Amino acid sequence: MKIFVEGMGVLGPGLAGWQASRSILAGSAAYQDAALLIPPNDLLPAAERRRTGLPVKIALAVGCEAITHAQRNATQLVNISSLATVFASSAGDGENMHTIFETLANNGREVSPTRFHNSVHNAPSGYWSIATKSMAPSTSLACFDATFSAGLIEAATQALTGENSVALIAYDSPYPQPLHAARPISAAFGVALVLSGHKTQHSLAELEIRIVHRSGVSTPAADAGLEVMRVGTPAARSLPLLSALAKSSSDVIHLDYIAGNQIDVSVRPC
Repeated sequence: MKIFVEGMGVLGPGLAGWQASRSILAGSAAYQDAALLIPPNDLLPAAERRRTGLPVKIALAVGCEAITHAQRNATQLVNISSLATVFASSAGDGENMHTIFETLANNGREVSPTRFHNSVHNAPSGYWSIATKSMAPSTSLACFDATFSAGLIEAATQALTGENSVALIAYDSPYPQPLHAARPISAAFGVALVLSGHKTQHSLAELEIRIVHRSGVSTPAADAGLEVMRVGTPAARSLPLLSALAKSSSDVIHLDYIAGNQIDVSVRPC
């Protein structure tokens, strides 16, 4: 599959957006671990903002940044220029699930309706449609450690076979204990890519994606701190691809997938 990248967004510890992080991802500035800083977003009504957890806030932040970077508008109605979305998360809202499990472990077992609807895996997609007033199609998926790869394949397929561009929004955040002991996720992280099946005036890079039956070594992050994040957070498996995009140079990135397969992503700047 050959697709084109029109915009990027990223958010994580020490990575405060694409523009601020580009030199770090390109290797021309040192990475320094820092607290996660989520930019304010007033697209959601106040009542909805109070109900959102960390994953929704991350997804909205990176999605809006990528669309702004691509000079697109997520509020367009379903037509030839509408923007579909693919939300990919291995973890969902761990804090919310932890609270629900605590409630169920007690005698009352009365789960808050807000907690319940936030536990659904496509809750961020719902908040996105409210925030952006988008009526475009949306897909939500999970694939354990290969979630970013699965999301990239799904978004690329939609972009290539349809007439519309697609925004891939991948995000994860750590679980509290004791869930963290069973499923450790090292950091809260989000990434978004606006993908198109056709080269446009907004195209920044071409991606050629191939699924290869091979159990090889995935491409590591060049920086040791970023590599820790990449290994520990499924959404952060995107970091080597983001680095190639930040460098605006040709490269081939190997991403782990499932069933003894890998994804080879050839990156070529436009």
